[in-house]
Amino acid sequence: MFRACQRLGSEPLRVLFATTAKPMGTQATPGCFWRGLRLLAVDSTCWDVADSPANEAAFGRPGNSRSHDKSSFPQVRMACLIEVGTHLVLDAELAGCRTGEVTLVGRLPRSCGPGELVLADREFLGVPMWRAFTDSGADLLWRVPANRLLPVERMLRDGSWLSRIHAHTVRAHRDPVTVRVVAYQLHGAGHEGEDYRLVTTLLDARRYPARQLTALYQERWEAEAVFAELKTHQRGARVVLTSKTPDGVLQQIWAHLLVHHALRELMVRTAATRGLDADRVSFTEALRSARRSVTVTPGSFSP
Repeated sequence: MFRACQRLGSEPLRVLFATTAKPMGTQATPGCFWRGLRLLAVDSTCWDVADSPANEAAFGRPGNSRSHDKSSFPQVRMACLIEVGTHLVLDAELAGCRTGEVTLVGRLPRSCGPGELVLADREFLGVPMWRAFTDSGADLLWRVPANRLLPVERMLRDGSWLSRIHAHTVRAHRDPVTVRVVAYQLHGAGHEGEDYRLVTTLLDARRYPARQLTALYQERWEAEAVFAELKTHQRGARVVLTSKTPDGVLQQIWAHLLVHHALRELMVRTAATRGLDADRVSFTEALRSARRSVTVTPGSFSP
């Protein structure tokens, strides 16, 4: 089995994932669309991998913020584009932890297009990244860093306003991007009175009310739920990927993504036949059922 995996390598699994990772949500799928726009989210996470010289050389080892020591394990960084309503991973980029998450997310616009609304956190906001996504035809709703200045150019009827963002590298502030700013305070769950600002390409306050946008942005956290499904439930909590070779590590991650996609597709189809929200179907129960079917009836479950 080990030698067969070595002969196969990671590339066939990457190609298989790229071929099969397609959106499944329809207008009837709960949480998949808002005002005709398919909801997507981008985010990143890291996988701990086996502590071997080859893995450390290929992927790097993050530093420890509490001391001058480094982390116990090398890490692979993974950026994902996720369909919010189904938790399906539609695209992914993998690299060593020395590659920043902004760099990896910057490769995901290739899988975006018109009729989609991409949600993202504040660390991704920048003019080059913004333009990379908007050039795909997608609309955006992203959080703003606290220190970002967004002067009011025109106040809108719902309290939001039009402003402009500039690339930090352009001192003359030429060729800015027009955005709509939505400011609000988050209450509850330890965030009492915390100020939030969002920027969006959706400039029409009548068609896209600010209050609805603030509620909608919370869907971005579905990406965290997807990472928990992959790394806590499917892989196992605090489990390190076992391969001691870089290609073997990548093979394992693509395999996890393929299995997750197969499970989520099964859950979406099951929920649709019963008129349920796919979020009401337990991922852990689906995972247990799939594992039982593989054990009892080999070949009955396959990505």
